[in-house]
Amino acid sequence: MDGAGGPGEGPAPEALQSLSRRLQVQEKEMELVKAALAEALRLLRLHVPPTPLQDPGTPAPPRDSPAVPPGLPPTCGPSLVSRGTQTETEAETEPSPGPPGLSNGPPAPQGGSEEPGGTQSEGGGSSSSGTGSPGPPGVLRLVQPPQRADTPRRNSSSSSSPSERPRQKLSRKAASSANLLLRSGSTESRGGKDPLSSPGGPGSRRSNYNLEGISVKMFLRGRPITMYIPSGIRSLEELPSGPPPETLSLDWVYGYRGRDSRSNLFVLRSGEVVYFIACVVVLYRPEGGPGGPGGGGQRHYRGHTDCVRCLAVHPDGVRVASGQTAGVDKDGKPLQPVVHVWDSETLLKLQEIGLGAFERGVGALAFSVADQGAFLCVVDDSNEHMLSVWDCSRGTKLAEIKSTNDSVLAIGFSPRDSSCIVTSGKSHVHFWNWSGGAGLPGNGTLTRKQGVFGKYKKPKFIPCFVFLPDGDILTGDSEGNILTWGRSLSDSRTPGRGGAKETYGIVAQAHAHEGSIFALCLRRDGTVLSGGGRDRRLVQWGPGLVALREAEIPEHFGAVRAIAEGLGSELLVGTTKNALLRGDLAQGFSPVIQGHTDELWGLCTHPFQNRFLTCGHDRQLCLWDGEGHALAWSIDLKETGLCADFHPSGAVVAVGLNTGRWLVLDTETQEIVSDITDGNEQLSVVRYSPDGLYLAIGSHDNMIYIYSVSSDGAKSSRFGRCVGHSSFITHLDWSKDGSFIMSNSGDYEILYWDVVGGCKLLRNRYDSRDREWATYTCVLGFHVYGVWPDGSDGTDINSLCRSHNERVVAVADDFCKVHLFQYPCARAKAPSLVYGGHGSHVTSVRFTHDDSHLISLGGKDASIFQWRVLGAGSAGPAPATPSRTPSLSPASSLDV
Repeated sequence: MDGAGGPGEGPAPEALQSLSRRLQVQEKEMELVKAALAEALRLLRLHVPPTPLQDPGTPAPPRDSPAVPPGLPPTCGPSLVSRGTQTETEAETEPSPGPPGLSNGPPAPQGGSEEPGGTQSEGGGSSSSGTGSPGPPGVLRLVQPPQRADTPRRNSSSSSSPSERPRQKLSRKAASSANLLLRSGSTESRGGKDPLSSPGGPGSRRSNYNLEGISVKMFLRGRPITMYIPSGIRSLEELPSGPPPETLSLDWVYGYRGRDSRSNLFVLRSGEVVYFIACVVVLYRPEGGPGGPGGGGQRHYRGHTDCVRCLAVHPDGVRVASGQTAGVDKDGKPLQPVVHVWDSETLLKLQEIGLGAFERGVGALAFSVADQGAFLCVVDDSNEHMLSVWDCSRGTKLAEIKSTNDSVLAIGFSPRDSSCIVTSGKSHVHFWNWSGGAGLPGNGTLTRKQGVFGKYKKPKFIPCFVFLPDGDILTGDSEGNILTWGRSLSDSRTPGRGGAKETYGIVAQAHAHEGSIFALCLRRDGTVLSGGGRDRRLVQWGPGLVALREAEIPEHFGAVRAIAEGLGSELLVGTTKNALLRGDLAQGFSPVIQGHTDELWGLCTHPFQNRFLTCGHDRQLCLWDGEGHALAWSIDLKETGLCADFHPSGAVVAVGLNTGRWLVLDTETQEIVSDITDGNEQLSVVRYSPDGLYLAIGSHDNMIYIYSVSSDGAKSSRFGRCVGHSSFITHLDWSKDGSFIMSNSGDYEILYWDVVGGCKLLRNRYDSRDREWATYTCVLGFHVYGVWPDGSDGTDINSLCRSHNERVVAVADDFCKVHLFQYPCARAKAPSLVYGGHGSHVTSVRFTHDDSHLISLGGKDASIFQWRVLGAGSAGPAPATPSRTPSLSPASSLDV
């Protein structure tokens, strides 16, 4: 670095030139100190007449000497750098290197270097160690050890004369006093809370912001992340504030929760099919509606705050009861399980039942039939599986009892007598007699008679039962048998307890399926349908349990989970592989709703069609048609897929797996055209350059692998590796010219790479402040740092995506929410629109090619949400001049 050598090194003219440059640097530094001191005196309401610190006749510095960075406004000079962060101790002492664990980048170069500064990392712990971030040209730096770009006042005093040292020390103290005053003023304006001046400990859940003249500093878990402000932004106040004008409307939900739930498929009086996934109850119309040709239409009840576990439809075919599981909100506070009773025509909640009365979740529920649905019985997921009866109109509890310590899988009222309730589950069938207690809350009683199997083998599970018109009950069990239970007079010698006048006993048995029976359905014509697990058969039974007709569900759809009778002879079948089938026993079945069966992570959208691709832990790679709301194709990857990206031509797609392998597939034939392995750790991101000439692959081995790609995308050859991250790669983006990459890592680093120039790390990150990016999916960067909430630990945001028109940013967080921010989002605590519906951490978000829709993936709930973007206005990039809208209050999230 110029001016780094001491006098006496080299020829005499060179030493004199070096001394001259040092003098000029010190004079400029005194000007900065003077500005800081004047600001401090102004705040103290004192007046100090300015005294010149530099002779007007002093020659201008040479071109290679430090100067104000180009593009900076006059009011945004280096004198503002580190304001609010530098302390008096820091100003007076030389910095010492931090702990080794905080140094995220490679060792800083020693001696002279073509690039100014010492470290490569824009974020992470290296910014807080002795090897700080490099700064822009013109900010003063030390050579040994390298200094952070945000501390230009920390200059070596080795070249200062003894008479100048006290003066410099006094000036530094004055600058520190000015900073202290600035901090105290901002504390008052924030009501005593000062997150800007205290980065917190390494383990703290704190996200702090520090606005500076040429850079912004944010803290995650006490680790500073410095981001440089683009030269076109003169003030952060010019940036947009407030929530975006665009909004999201849930357009379609892909998937159905059949893998691990029951009581999840019914047909309403309107002909709509009602089922649930995640926190959403879906009302699906198989034909017609807004879904397009063959896609039907969907409406959604979104009143629940956690995953829905069971459904019941009122005898009027309009009202629906849905029960949710317990959960926690983003602050760790418990969300209590509850039952919602709502109108399927208006989607309005009519009654909230049992808030605070259930434990863990609602496992099963049913409306009474004989009295037109006046009562609702509920079994929760507590250890005792509490059984309770509720008045639907008043929402009051009429009776409650401990049912059993074994799991309860099904519950129902007898259609002939509401005082008779039946439950079944693990190794039991229980017949309950309920007396209403004159309808007074808590006065009712429940007594139990246990079903006796006698000479019949007692099964491990009885997952389902159905009432016959004559009053008998059919149960399906894990042995594949259908048992007929008939009413008989009670016998005091019968094991069990209770005072029921009648009880049930087994009168017939029929072996119906190989393996468990998961579903029984009474048809309108009086016949019964049974659905098998292992054999995947649907069998229609006549009187006397005579088999009339059967059909087999294809293996790739899984076993039968639920059956519902539609219009005419039509049947709806839910499967254990989260598919919803439509058809009949004669013609067979075809899927109308399909989904994944395990945690989802990989998502990419087609470059010019309304299609998108997903992959996850179920090892399925699926291409979805966003217009027809249907699965275009799916293949088995044999391994877990974690990331994917389309080639700009759309002809091929790259998929990263959890073993270090990555595949390139032809999107038309689904054939694998390339199969390459890089390392043995999972791949977290794959991204094609905008011109399609390169493919970047981010791995958990801390490297980014670069491949040259043929014009059709089918062939790839290793071009190089980007080596420099000290943790696993999490996100990366290409510049619009396809020459540079911005990447994030697990330790909050932001690095920039010159790919075309040989995969070189760009050490002077200040030079990348004005670079334009083809996509913006990195969660750390100046343009998006405002999306991070207070108290974040650095893992709360899983995915981020900027719209193609560069107006909004969508964010997927760890608290089941999708956020929509304005872009750029470069103001702390930026307000957003918040959308719920997912029942697990949201793992990824992507806009479609025309920004008409946003796709979001649920993690454990395996759901895919397609949101319609409303109010986007005209297409094209965002206006060049940001609006000067005032900021909102810290309560910056608006739930939608």
